[in-house]
Order: sequence, then C-alpha cells, then structure tokens
Amino acid sequence: MNLKDTVFKKKIKIWFLQSAMVIIFLWIMFMPNMINYEKDANNYFTIKLNGNVVGSVGSRNDAYEAYRYARRAIAKGSDELTLTASDLTIEGENRMWGVVDTPERIAARMAQVLSQNKIESIQKTYSIKINKFSLNLASIDEVRNLLERVISIYDDQDQFDVDLVLDPSREVNVLVPKVQSKEQVQEEENSLRSLLSIGGVDQMFRESADSADVEGKYKEFSDFKNGLVEIDFNDKIEIVESYLPADKLANPDTAFTDLTGDKEKEEVYEVQTGDTLSSIATHHNLTVQQLIEMNPGKLQDELSLIREHDNLTVTVPSHELSVRYVRQEEKDNEPYEDTVKKVNNVSWFTTEQKVIQEAVPGLRHCVLKTSYVDNRVVGTPEALKTEIRTAAVPKVIEIGTITPPSYIKPISGGRLSSGFGKRARPTKGASTYHKGVDWATPVGTTVLASSAGTVTRAGWGSGYGYCVYIKHNDGRETRYGHLSKITCKVGQKVEQGEKIALSGNTGVSSGPHVHFEIRVNDKPVNPLEYLN
Repeated sequence: MNLKDTVFKKKIKIWFLQSAMVIIFLWIMFMPNMINYEKDANNYFTIKLNGNVVGSVGSRNDAYEAYRYARRAIAKGSDELTLTASDLTIEGENRMWGVVDTPERIAARMAQVLSQNKIESIQKTYSIKINKFSLNLASIDEVRNLLERVISIYDDQDQFDVDLVLDPSREVNVLVPKVQSKEQVQEEENSLRSLLSIGGVDQMFRESADSADVEGKYKEFSDFKNGLVEIDFNDKIEIVESYLPADKLANPDTAFTDLTGDKEKEEVYEVQTGDTLSSIATHHNLTVQQLIEMNPGKLQDELSLIREHDNLTVTVPSHELSVRYVRQEEKDNEPYEDTVKKVNNVSWFTTEQKVIQEAVPGLRHCVLKTSYVDNRVVGTPEALKTEIRTAAVPKVIEIGTITPPSYIKPISGGRLSSGFGKRARPTKGASTYHKGVDWATPVGTTVLASSAGTVTRAGWGSGYGYCVYIKHNDGRETRYGHLSKITCKVGQKVEQGEKIALSGNTGVSSGPHVHFEIRVNDKPVNPLEYLN
C-alpha cells in the first residue's frame, strides 16, 4: 500500500465521522421525541380537542401543559373575557416504541382549533334568578329599572323605591332587592340630622312619645293613612354578575312581560265554616264542575259534602314575579258580615250540617287593612277601627260532632277484576253499568263487614246470588254479592271486620269473586274512594 492510499483512507474515515456527527445533530434537533417504555402502564397519549387530533405526548401532564399554553395564547391581546367551546380528551395506551410532539407544537395546534370555536361578543351581564325562572340584563341599572317597573304596577303614587343590596347571608356576592318607602327614607335622614344637632336626642324622644300616642287604641279615623302602606316582592330574587354573549341578553320590555304575564297556578284552599262549593268556586273564578274535576277522590258531584279545614285544590292567576302589598282604606256604610256561629248537634255526624239562620249584612264606618298578592286579596281584610252603623245578623249553622264510620276492604288479598262504572263486555245477564267493584278470589275466602252496622238482608238476591246488605250509622249501605255461604242474619248488629260470609260464584258470575258496593242515599258510588 503506498502513501497516497493511506492518506485517502484517512480522509474517507474523517469524512464518515463528520457526516455521522452531522446526522446525529440533525436527528436531535429536528426529529420528534421518543417515548419511554413502562411495563403495564400507559406511556403514549393521543390528544383530541373538539374531536380533532392535535398530537401525542408521553404523559398527561404534557397534555395539560399544552392546553394551558393554548388558552393563554387565545386570551393574549384581549381586554375582554374570552370564551371558547373546548372538549379536551386524552386517550392513553401502552407502547413499546413511539414518537411524541413537544408541548409547544401541540399548543400551537390547540390554539388554532380554539380560535375556530371562539365565542365572540362576551360581556359583563347581570343574571336575575326568581325561583326556577332566570333572565340576563346588560347592566345593573336595567335590573333596578325592571324591578321598579314591576313595583310601579301597584305603586301608582310612586311612594316606594327599589335598592339593590348585598345578601349578608351569602358568602359570595349576591345582590337582593330592598323595597323602601321614600317617606320613611326621608324621615330617617331627617332623624339622623337632628341627632347630630344640639338637642337632637331630646327631640327624637319627644317624637317617639307623640308617635306612641298616635298608635294608641284611641286613634281617630283621620290619623290613619289611606292607600298603599306596605309593598315588597313575594318571591325570592337573587342577582349575580356573569359573562355571556350578547345574544343571551333579554330585552327589558320582553323581560317585564315575562315577569308580569298571567299564568295559572294550583294552590291548596282550606275550607272555612260556612263555605259551599259554589262560594269557593266563585271566589277563585271557577265553575263548580271545574272545582270537582280538580279534586278527584274528594268531590264526586255538586252535592258532595265539605267540612271545615278540608283542603281543596284550586287555581289562581300567578306571575313569575309576584308582589305582595297592603292597602288601608277608610270606608263609610261598608257592608260587613258577622262571624259565623256554630251550634253542635251531638247526634249528627260531622259530615252533616244545616243552616238554621241566614246571615244579614250590617253597615259600618271603618278603616280596612287588606293584604294582596298581585291583584288577589289574601286572607280576610282586618278592620283597624270600626263604628257600627247597622249591626249584622250572623249566619248560624248546626253541625254534627260524631266522627263518621270508616270503611275497609271486605276481603284480604284478591285481584281487582272489575272496576266501578261502565263496562264494555259484561257477563251475559249482567248490567253494562257496574254498581260496585269485583275482587277475584278463591271460593271460601272470608268476607268481612266493611264497617259497623245492622244486617238488613242475608239471602238470595236476583243477579247477586247469595248476598248480604248492611245499613251503617251514617246512612250509607254496603252490599256483598256472589257469596257461597252467609254467616249472619237479618237484624244482627255487626262490628267492622266481623265475618259475615264466604266468597263464592253464585248468581250472574263469570268466576269466583266478591262483588262489593257502597250506596249513599241509595245511589251507588265508587267504593274505592271510601276505603281506608
């Protein structure tokens, strides 16, 4: 080998080493990172943002770091709150080999996706929550004006203002409305100024003493204030700051209509002494039939009895934002009725009553304090001061004091096989109108007296087969049909739950069962509405 060959080989070796170094450097600078293999653990994570794959990383922390970079990049350069639609998912897996992206590269791709889903026109707003109803307005002035507009429906003399104050019971900043009398606010300011002046304390005590005299029981008619004396919102209102797009804001006029428009709302009414179905229906702008339909199980027809303290469902007009207020009015020759008087009858049931003297209204000069919710009177107006012109004659009602008997199912178990009322395909020979209910049960099942009473029939009855009739102390009657054996006799007094027969399949019957009826004034009623 000559010298030239040796020099050439050395040059080739040097060139190879240099090339290798360059390749390694380029690999380090420009090729993606490699993942570290971990046995039985996820080491490769694919990141998706809003359904778009934006890269892969070797740990979840790298994904979250990239997401923070992207959000900072979106918000940078804007003084307003920036909102974007973002759905970040990270799917992990275990791999032997894989390449990953740097957080910076992934952040750039994320920023591009977020920019495409950016929500524009975000601004500071005020959200009003009223029970389950809510709306959003652009400024605190719009909120205050809206609430004052609602109050002004009933404050026609502009005597009250609405202020917004922090709710002291909440740890977060929540505003609530405070309705104040302008006159009262002015009086408080004057009192404070007087207190700060010389002799102000003595003057304040003298005014308090004068006020106490006015509040005494000898107050004259002229001392009472007429018109609106109290007003406030009847619903809980909360106001909080929020950030929303402009298209989520309500128009103040539309918001006012939404808050004050009439809607029907169900309420429970407690029956008072002297009430009738007709008077209750009229008071709530209902017909008697509508009242009956709203109270299934409680009312059967217009002759249904109601008792004091019974609860009936009624409907009343209601607003999303209701206002409660109190008015005082001086009235002369005002018709009034005396308190209804009750006379107890110890031999009647509490379901029985009779008017023995009708009411005759009287006339009085009075100051009436009346409470309202929206335009509806709540409760009974209170007479603050009264002078009788003509005495009223009270309504007198005779009422029973005996608790009426209860009714129980006459058998244990059984399957309800036929209900009360019309039926399409009755057994041949049976009526198309079922006067009771049937329970399918094996022959020989014990039949019990549904309530205490006197047996008036015990034998064969056409259609009923073997049957038992029992007359009860409240005037009602129960009937038991299609029996196999009767264990009582006519004239026998039985207690509730006492054995009277065995079930069977006699008379017009399609199978073993017990037929059961309850009759009121000899008229069949649905027994299921009377059973305890």
